[in-house]
Amino acid sequence: MIDDDSCPSPAKDGVYPGDCEFTRALLQKAASRAENQQKGYAWRKCLPKAKEVKLLLLDVDGVLTNGSISYTDEGSEMKTFNSRDGFGMNLLRQAEVEIGLITARSSKALNRRAQDLNLTRVYQGKRNKVAVFEEIIAEMQLAPQQVAYMGDDWLDLALLTRVGFSATVADAVPEVIEAVDYVARRPGGNGAVREVCDLILDAKGLYGELLGKYLG
Repeated sequence: MIDDDSCPSPAKDGVYPGDCEFTRALLQKAASRAENQQKGYAWRKCLPKAKEVKLLLLDVDGVLTNGSISYTDEGSEMKTFNSRDGFGMNLLRQAEVEIGLITARSSKALNRRAQDLNLTRVYQGKRNKVAVFEEIIAEMQLAPQQVAYMGDDWLDLALLTRVGFSATVADAVPEVIEAVDYVARRPGGNGAVREVCDLILDAKGLYGELLGKYLG
């Protein structure tokens, strides 16, 4: 990460910029783009709540996926996940924020996705999501305000009203949109989770630091 506005070896006229200058320019462009595209009033209003988050819980169908459910001829269930959502979850884990998945359905496809992301907190076939939430926070010794949850339908309402920071996707049902702290600009399965991950990282002041690591 570049900690100040100076570089040890500034480029001379007619010479390509050095690594330091190139990295700094990319960081500045990324910060400006994020500021212009996402950081409106709703984003900024949520920062105090998002800063406290130590655990992000996610619904699956309609949040990590677009809500569609497909079956093979053999009857196996198929789901499609977004790679950017997965990367966002990995970034949060680098920031020491735990991730958990809670869904009323059960599928082998979700088990495979969880394995790919090294997620161990996966709760399938759980219609009573509040009970799972209470079990998790007792085990992790967390307060409700340290937990975020992202859901999209009526089954999620009870939990959305109990966590410290609640979020949903752009195409959620109206009742959920009205109940949450933050509504993502993107629909489920298409980067909405990544957007919330970025918001939490921004709230913790870690967005630029993590980006800097990937810029070298």
